[in-house]
Amino acid sequence: MFMGEYNHTIDAKGRLIVPSKFREALGDVFVVTKGLDGCLFVYDNREWAVFEEKLKSLPLTNKDARKFVRFFLAGATEAEVDKQGRILVPNVLREFAGLNKDVVLIGVASRIEIWSRERFDQTASYDDMDDIAEHMAQLGLGI
Repeated sequence: MFMGEYNHTIDAKGRLIVPSKFREALGDVFVVTKGLDGCLFVYDNREWAVFEEKLKSLPLTNKDARKFVRFFLAGATEAEVDKQGRILVPNVLREFAGLNKDVVLIGVASRIEIWSRERFDQTASYDDMDDIAEHMAQLGLGI
């Protein structure tokens, strides 16, 4: 399980250090793809296989399902950790997530999210957590 928040920088070539705690769980090769809310999602190979099977089970005849599958698979890439603990984030993914310099990596249970610091700060307001918690209780998640 992934958890925690780490601040790093991405260099001009698109190389990003993956925190050692995350690298231990991810292994040497894993998948990075477009994520929701303007961030990138990172999956270890086991979790990616589970997610990929769910995507493949969606009906081809449903336009939203096709678009959803395309969103995640077209931008997906295998990332390999170099000797310095870095991965190369392809330009198309850097542009999608607005990754220029300051980056935040957060563990979110089965995946890691990679955010631009600016976008994360704009999105990560927790002022409405009481309302969200109430809604989660309605979905069956009691605290």
